[in-house]
Amino acid sequence: MSIPTPLQKSKKVFLKRSREPKVTAIKHDVVKVYVWELPVRIFHWLNVIAIILLMLTGFYIGNPIVGASVHEEAYYSFVMGWIRYIHFFAAFLFSLNLLFRFYWAFKGNKYSTSNPFKIVFWREIFETVKYYLFLRNKKPHYVGHNPLAQLSYWIFIGLGSVLMVFTGFYMYVEPQPETFIGKVFAWVPILFGGSSFAVRSLHHIGAWGFMVFMLIHIYMAFREDYMQRNGTMSSIFTGYKTEAKHVMTNGEKHEG
Repeated sequence: MSIPTPLQKSKKVFLKRSREPKVTAIKHDVVKVYVWELPVRIFHWLNVIAIILLMLTGFYIGNPIVGASVHEEAYYSFVMGWIRYIHFFAAFLFSLNLLFRFYWAFKGNKYSTSNPFKIVFWREIFETVKYYLFLRNKKPHYVGHNPLAQLSYWIFIGLGSVLMVFTGFYMYVEPQPETFIGKVFAWVPILFGGSSFAVRSLHHIGAWGFMVFMLIHIYMAFREDYMQRNGTMSSIFTGYKTEAKHVMTNGEKHEG
């Protein structure tokens, strides 16, 4: 049995027109909310696979475990060649997956994106930070991501991914600047003073940034699941969270 969700009358933090999620009654006071739609979950796990492959192969490319000496040169070349192929494959997967996620930000339900260009977004970030610091706060309940989590995704999954894609593809085509794709990415080092070293350094720093983000993300997901008891961890597999019925029927204080 599905129950309708009313249009929200509170301030919006969304860039697009909100599409209400599917809500199904479980008990008289509990409902199941379809928060993360299938495309979002597919994006999430493809991103996990791509990032892990990129990190492992990137570490090896930057600092090979097997050194290149005369007697092992053939073996080294074989291993490095396959490591590079895996890195390039993961990079293309990561890039195409990112393009799809940008598309789904407009196609998906109201939990698929947010708008950081509204004052209410930053006000609620401030309240959320106070909540995590155990200070008095007015943080409302969020069915989806709270604004602080949304901001971290804009920075790392949004801007961070774009930085990694452009710097990565520039390094990929740097040996063939005369090719079409080489000319497409020829402008990248200009943003950093024309230095190829700066591009490589930023790509390296960005990789470390993603690793830090992943650790924090995993910790916060487990923490949210423990604190709220709403199925946060299982929702990235099923898409559903459990919420009190009044949260959906009366409307969330703020979408998030």
